[in-house]
Amino acid sequence: MMDNIAKPELLAPAGDFEKLRAALSFGADAVYLGGAEYSLRSKAKNFDAEGINQAVEYAHGLGRKVYVTVNIYARNEDFKRMYDFLIKLQCTGADAVIVSDPGVFSLVKEIIPDMAIHISTQANTTNYRAAAFWAKAGAKRVVLARELPAAEITEISRAAPAVELEAFVHGAMCMAYSGRCLLSHYMTGRDANRGECAHPCRYNYVLMEETRPGEYYPIEEDSRGAYVMNSKDLCLIEYIPQLIESGVSCFKIEGRMKSVYYTAAAVNAYRCAIDDYFNDPKLYESNKAAYLSELFLTTHRDFTTGFFTDSPNELTQIYDGVAESGSDFCGIVKSYDSDSHWTIVEQRGKFSVGDELEFLTADGPGFRQIINEIFDLNNAPLQSAPHPRQLLRIRAVRPVRELDILRRRLPAACN
Repeated sequence: MMDNIAKPELLAPAGDFEKLRAALSFGADAVYLGGAEYSLRSKAKNFDAEGINQAVEYAHGLGRKVYVTVNIYARNEDFKRMYDFLIKLQCTGADAVIVSDPGVFSLVKEIIPDMAIHISTQANTTNYRAAAFWAKAGAKRVVLARELPAAEITEISRAAPAVELEAFVHGAMCMAYSGRCLLSHYMTGRDANRGECAHPCRYNYVLMEETRPGEYYPIEEDSRGAYVMNSKDLCLIEYIPQLIESGVSCFKIEGRMKSVYYTAAAVNAYRCAIDDYFNDPKLYESNKAAYLSELFLTTHRDFTTGFFTDSPNELTQIYDGVAESGSDFCGIVKSYDSDSHWTIVEQRGKFSVGDELEFLTADGPGFRQIINEIFDLNNAPLQSAPHPRQLLRIRAVRPVRELDILRRRLPAACN
């Protein structure tokens, strides 16, 4: 047991209400979400005022927290409606707002002075004086720039103890400085700093000399193309002790645009890793391979430790545009009857009678079983799940609960 060290908060993305519920079901201490405006993920489903209110009510009912992103770099026109947005936000009872822009920060302090403010990674806080500045201005927490190694995070923590530190530990990495990028706006007219990133760092590029149009010169690693800005995904699950020792008090998972399966699986892996470490560091060390195996089953690019362990180099780039997964997301549990073991599953991917599938459960180790029978809700037998999101009845061989995940491990991941 580690009685003298506070367990870090595990913060998960909530792109919609289903993902919020899954994140909390699998062990997140808090979630972050965006409103209908002023969020850096405008393409996510996001939440209107009533949706935020429902999200906060649901999370608070479980003793968890909700943070709302208001983290665009605002232009003058954005302030025309922001006052009303913040007033409505105050009424929801949200636990904090996440901001980047000093103008937005000042407006939050003016309109809802009692609201906790977290400074977004977009503000690229890279030193202890900046962290202390935000603390003095009234910020409760600073989400550190992703460009920081462990040693510098430790320095900031020791020199600016008045502010909490949060760091990203898992998910997609942006090629721009703390995510502040003009490339999308330049190429497509979609401003990444106002929530509309077109992700041009994931595009395939070629080299062409201007007097030889159509004559392409190879700059790729191989014939698949040249993904010259395409970073690997961050994964720090093997560095839980170092993160805690550096002074990070909140571990943040990226992915409001990812699937509900990704949310559940990533939260589950980090929840297990954190809890195992605090129960017994030796248990954590012995289970590292299991945590990584779980994360490899989600949709991901190759993993990197980013700046945390060293300065990134060419090994942190991935030279294709494909994000791979070690499993197929087949369904999500809607209900379970403990007497009959009949389980209602909302189908998300095709599966058939005779398939070996696995339940990812929030209450303990998952389990695999053969699907011996499938019925629709009218009790008609089915050979396979024919329609997306159809509600189906199968029999689970062990107890499951609502929001548990049904998946198929792909051959390379069957271990």
